[in-house]
Amino acid sequence: MKPKVYSTYSVPEHVKEFMATYCDIREWQGDGRITRDVLLKEITDVEGLYTAGSSMVGVIDDELLNHAPLLKVISNVSVGYNNFDVEAMNKRNIIGTNTPYVLDETVADLAFALILSTARRITELDQFVKEGSWKPTTNYHETYGLDVHGTTLGIIGMGRIGEAIARRAKFGFNMDVLYFNRNRKPEAEDKYGAEYCDLTSLLTRADYIVLMTPLTPETFQIIGEEEFKLMKKSAIFINVSRGQTVDEQALIHALQNGEIYGAGLDVFEKEPVDQDNPLLQMSNVVTVPHIGSATARTEAAMAMRAAENLVAVLTGKEPIDPVGK
Repeated sequence: MKPKVYSTYSVPEHVKEFMATYCDIREWQGDGRITRDVLLKEITDVEGLYTAGSSMVGVIDDELLNHAPLLKVISNVSVGYNNFDVEAMNKRNIIGTNTPYVLDETVADLAFALILSTARRITELDQFVKEGSWKPTTNYHETYGLDVHGTTLGIIGMGRIGEAIARRAKFGFNMDVLYFNRNRKPEAEDKYGAEYCDLTSLLTRADYIVLMTPLTPETFQIIGEEEFKLMKKSAIFINVSRGQTVDEQALIHALQNGEIYGAGLDVFEKEPVDQDNPLLQMSNVVTVPHIGSATARTEAAMAMRAAENLVAVLTGKEPIDPVGK
């Protein structure tokens, strides 16, 4: 008998066909996201759970695991796994997996899209044209933005995605690259001329600051009121990590008071973001709905990678991407 697997969302057909070779797979097919109550009922007899992170099911904690006594593996279609209560999973010998590497280049593309959109005021001026505000009498100075090429980029969190951003900065835009990380990356320094520095130095020197850290107890609100005060008034802040790595009220205050020039945000403290959030009313803030890996090709590759991890565990093999042990 094949092991039973439950997916919290509709699986791409090619991935489902692969999984069905090894597993008896059921999936959520209701409207919207699966609710916690429904999930707890669905996992009582499964050995594998296939999901897309905390946005899909909340935290994988004792409550959930107590409803799944047969569970052997939880496969996240995501790089992040802050939805895993690793201690609770380890206590039950449940393996968690994620999908690193697959989305690195796509997220780096998005980081640069936010840099360029904010610096050159793309979304703001797009609306300016579409609303009919562009007239023969328009003062051209009103459309000025900031240069990106030849400036200084600061990367907070020089992991694989951070290095992909650094490569674009150095060779695509002739930028000087600063980085702050738990550990030095000599290879990145050699390849991209990146300069390792402390956080204070990075914040005071960089024209563009990209936050790329995972969410951990150490990085929770790593950027707050004091950090924004250190930045140049002409600085642009980009967050493509997790919303909780930033004190969002401090960010709002910094923007409202002209402490920084603008921001490009893929993530927020609360998601989906509240419509009364002041960030949504600011013309110097570019906002997108947590779309870091959201291209058809990348999402399909992540889905297959997660399936391969799950199948490996259920067939007695080591997964490609175990986490949390």
